[in-house]
Amino acid sequence: MSPFPGGGIPRRNLLKLAGGVVTAGALMGTSGCGLLGGSENAGQSGPGGLEKANLKVGALATSEIAPLHLAVKNGHFQREGLNVEIVTAKDGASALNAAIGGDYDITFSSYVPIFAAQASGVAQLKIVADCASATPNTIMIMTAPGSPVRTAADLAGKKIAISGMGTISQLMVQATMRAHGVDFSRVEWAPIGFPNMPEQLRQGHVDAAFLVEPFLTLAARDTKAVPVVDAATGPLQDIPLGGYVSTANFADQNPNTVAAFHRAMQAATDEAQDRSKIEPLLPTFAKVDAETAAVMGLLNMHTRVDATRLERVPRLMREFGYIQKDVDVKAMIATPPQN
Repeated sequence: MSPFPGGGIPRRNLLKLAGGVVTAGALMGTSGCGLLGGSENAGQSGPGGLEKANLKVGALATSEIAPLHLAVKNGHFQREGLNVEIVTAKDGASALNAAIGGDYDITFSSYVPIFAAQASGVAQLKIVADCASATPNTIMIMTAPGSPVRTAADLAGKKIAISGMGTISQLMVQATMRAHGVDFSRVEWAPIGFPNMPEQLRQGHVDAAFLVEPFLTLAARDTKAVPVVDAATGPLQDIPLGGYVSTANFADQNPNTVAAFHRAMQAATDEAQDRSKIEPLLPTFAKVDAETAAVMGLLNMHTRVDATRLERVPRLMREFGYIQKDVDVKAMIATPPQN
């Protein structure tokens, strides 16, 4: 059953993530070199066979972006001949819209708006690198201490805070409730930014909230919020959450550059498996203090793009009515040039 009247995500909400909204009209507007255009340097060969050495990469102030910052700090991009400028967007919708418009060469985004855009035909995208997947104790549905909401069954008919309608947060709440045999059709959805959710819980404005790190650690510490159910377990364990994408046009015109970006991210992600490598970086971009960085849970970090694994997301989106047709995930994967 679709969470939206008429089925599917309304076009005005198509790329809504973390409370941000990008309309279809904005997506169709030209910025830089147009909807599917790359930057004006695209296609020109640079050092080491790179078509484009200077990249503008969109990112969010979230922990899963740590390998991207590590790749800059420790020279992984430089060794591939790339000069990467990280631009922090206010939310995933803005980041994806900027990439579609040509302002960013590559961007991080949640997979839900990526696959929604692809399925609707709003954009043709290529997945350049995977980023992170859900791991237990990093994504929780939480409630206030003393709340009558104690188990997944208690969520039926309650007011639940999510980052936005049609986002991965809403999808994961619905999937979690379904997995526990709970009817989500009467849930009152409350779109609220993650940083504001703990206080909304404390004041009783919502009955429960879908929280990700570092906000669930902050909520437990500062407002004594308690977990109701771990949303990163059972059928949602290790579900892909987000990755790096470009327009199909950029990937097609810059295959060596895209391959170099992936190699650098792979090296940085391998290094990031050692928590001590990324923990000191978190306060510099993820807006958390050192104390929180030391105790917060971290997602599973990946770069290899596995179509079978990624297909879990659009399959779930189709089941819950977020998209109306299947997505050919394999065709969306940017393939390295054949030498």
